[in-house]
Amino acid sequence: MKVKNVDIFSPYLVIVGIILYVSLALVAYQYHLRGLDFVSGETLFAAFFGSLFFVIGALTPKIIGKYNLVPKLNTGNISKDKLNDKLKNSKLNVILNEKVLFAVVLFAIFLELLNTYLLGGIPLFSGYLKSKATNDLWRVSYILFLPAINILIAKYHNRWYYLLFVIGLALFAATGYRTTTMAILISVFITVYYTRGLQFKHFLIFAVVAAVIGIAVGYIAVKSIEWQQWTLNPIQLVFYRAGFTFMVFDKIVHMAGATHGAMLHDTFSTVGHPRYIVGDVVLGYHKMITPTIFGPAMLDFGYIALAIQMFMIGLFLRLLHSAHKLADGVFTAVYAVILAHTLIWIETGPTDFIVWLFYALAVIALVVFAKNVWGISKKGSKPENI
Repeated sequence: MKVKNVDIFSPYLVIVGIILYVSLALVAYQYHLRGLDFVSGETLFAAFFGSLFFVIGALTPKIIGKYNLVPKLNTGNISKDKLNDKLKNSKLNVILNEKVLFAVVLFAIFLELLNTYLLGGIPLFSGYLKSKATNDLWRVSYILFLPAINILIAKYHNRWYYLLFVIGLALFAATGYRTTTMAILISVFITVYYTRGLQFKHFLIFAVVAAVIGIAVGYIAVKSIEWQQWTLNPIQLVFYRAGFTFMVFDKIVHMAGATHGAMLHDTFSTVGHPRYIVGDVVLGYHKMITPTIFGPAMLDFGYIALAIQMFMIGLFLRLLHSAHKLADGVFTAVYAVILAHTLIWIETGPTDFIVWLFYALAVIALVVFAKNVWGISKKGSKPENI
């Protein structure tokens, strides 16, 4: 199969990411970076087990027959142009018009500029400022900026919007957090890749640029933490992070079900943070620790929860991917945001309430998609205004 015929950003990219991440960890163990040693065979099995259920979830629509969002829905006669024309006349399109999206992006940038000003410095260069950077201003700014900039770029071909993307990327990179930086970078590239018809060579260039930015932000932030001393170089730090995080998952596997739902509770509550639970329970000290995409479910309830979580993520990504293929624009942007964060979850784990808000947005998008497809599939029915 030719490379140009491969859908690089299909849901199965998550499996590629998992394989790459585990490979980085194994290299770290091979060289015993900062005392790291190999994880157990059960941990490798647990990672395979979770990945297997992700694939089963992603394959489920194909397994049960032709892709349908609702029972007995005939999508075979629904053209992409017909569906997009219907969506253009919906109330959703009025809300997501160019002026509104542009205003939302500008407001989000203003909030993050205000946040930086009130902090009195650039958090990327100070561990103390970094610890204060993820406040309510940051949260609102990020929640608004990420989906708005992706939808704006997906729907409207204006080169000036790329400047807004660069400004937003720089501001969030200045907080010193790789996750938000990479989520913005990856999601916008996925959006552009699909909506502008980019080629595989553009993906390779992006991969190099994203790796450089991610490594640089992570390394500068770590070196700027006043109370820590690091002797690893930027490349070694990448391998060490993977090795350390997967080592944490190794410990989780051998104490599966220890937290009895505390991780899940803290993810969706305003009290505490689930990554502190990982530090307290798994490592015995109060510090935020990333548990991998498999860790939270395993630590809370064991293998059954891990299977359900990975199955649902795989299924959900497949549904979003199918919606984006039939109706681009907003749906492509939403899929890009969800896929980008899921890829980041490979290291950090699904413990961020903000990301679950994006998942809620994606659920709404799927409902809108299903209602419009249903309206078209019913012969002779009047268009539904959603």
